[in-house]
Amino acid sequence: MYCTQCGFQLRDEDLYCARCSVPARPEARRRDGSRPRLVRVLSEKKIAGVCAGFARYFDVDVVLIRVIWLAAALTTGVGFIAYLVAWMVMPKELPAEQTLPAPAGPPAAPGVSA
Repeated sequence: MYCTQCGFQLRDEDLYCARCSVPARPEARRRDGSRPRLVRVLSEKKIAGVCAGFARYFDVDVVLIRVIWLAAALTTGVGFIAYLVAWMVMPKELPAEQTLPAPAGPPAAPGVSA
């Protein structure tokens, strides 16, 4: 099975994609009703990943968020300042490799030091 968002190969028991955190199945939505963490998504960024982070948080298409943000920036100017503030305040998303524990190396032979 492959992720519909990024194409990453999933195992049959995976509920979420390890690379982009998209639910692998409709029943995999958060059971407690909470939203995902608001982070800058660096894998889908155009400038800093702010719009991609908001799109994932609100579960909408990133293009919609970018159009709304651009309209706010061009019409009122607030969009530019809000984007810079969000860029500084929102934490970066940790890559999937950093969120998983590191695999243990092969065991050392008795009497051999590393």
